[in-house]
Amino acid sequence: MQLDELKKAERVTGIKQVTKAINKDQVACVFLGANAEERVTKPLKSLCEDKEIPVRADYTMEELGKACLIGVKAAAVAVLKQGHR
Repeated sequence: MQLDELKKAERVTGIKQVTKAINKDQVACVFLGANAEERVTKPLKSLCEDKEIPVRADYTMEELGKACLIGVKAAAVAVLKQGHR
């Protein structure tokens, strides 16, 4: 999935919300901010590996925030599976 596709996708943002969605088996893939602190993203990355969820870390937190149409940076964004909003 590319950044422009993220704008149209059903999603949740933020480490806590993404973690909750993963634990509820609602996530298709996860974007992590390339410039986010590793201490913040490492547990989420490990959870994604355990659940076999693809992770992309190609974009900055600023780019992810803009793609999600929010006025702040986003360390994590999860694209939800169909019908899980």
